[in-house]
Amino acid sequence: MDVEGPVQFEFVLVLKGDPRGIQRLPDSFAAYVAGNDRPCMLHLREAACGYYRWIVDVIYDARGKMYLHIGWEKFACYHSLEAGFVLLFSYFGNRDMSVKVFDETRCRRDYHGDSTDEEDD
Repeated sequence: MDVEGPVQFEFVLVLKGDPRGIQRLPDSFAAYVAGNDRPCMLHLREAACGYYRWIVDVIYDARGKMYLHIGWEKFACYHSLEAGFVLLFSYFGNRDMSVKVFDETRCRRDYHGDSTDEEDD
């Protein structure tokens, strides 16, 4: 069950190179959130999970490009991210985002927050 409010902005990020390294976010998203004040962090969580688990610092280069930095490596390691994975980011405002992870087969990866149903096999 999704607990977030309406999505204000969505984008897809295809991981290339080292997925634990800093990740550049789309320029259109950077412009959207910048407004009068560039955010210095984002709160990430798994989609459909009711709480934010990762605080990720955001940095900007001299050209105003936006990157996920400190905290991203923990998120990437926890989710076993690899080059070629596709991430769907949904932004809800107030620096809050959810992330859906799709592996190299383009299937969504299941994590502990995705479902409340438990089945016995």
